[in-house]
Amino acid sequence: MKLITAVVRPERVQQVKEALFQVGISGLTLSRVSGHGGEHVLVEQYRGTRVMVEFHDKVEFRMAVSEPFVDAAIQAICQGARTGEVGDGKIFVQPLERVVRIRTGEEDNAALTPVNETKLTPA
Repeated sequence: MKLITAVVRPERVQQVKEALFQVGISGLTLSRVSGHGGEHVLVEQYRGTRVMVEFHDKVEFRMAVSEPFVDAAIQAICQGARTGEVGDGKIFVQPLERVVRIRTGEEDNAALTPVNETKLTPA
């Protein structure tokens, strides 16, 4: 099991979500975040004062997936988020030691949102 965290442009959320749903991944969490990576610092005027915009609005996707879905999730995120410009985002993959579904007490792979492995067909 892996925890996949992706930080992407807010305007690409719909495309990433659709790409994940197409490969059978529907259990995810979204958060609005701010960050600074390779993008240039913007200088804007605000009420007559120059302001440096160092942090950019982003959206963070988080999902726990079983091993067969790790590569599919990464490919789907890249497909949905990529514009080819600096600031498209990053994907982080971390091992998960344990997952427990609170409602049922199911653990590990059984606790992950059910997905259909037949959707993992090579392109």
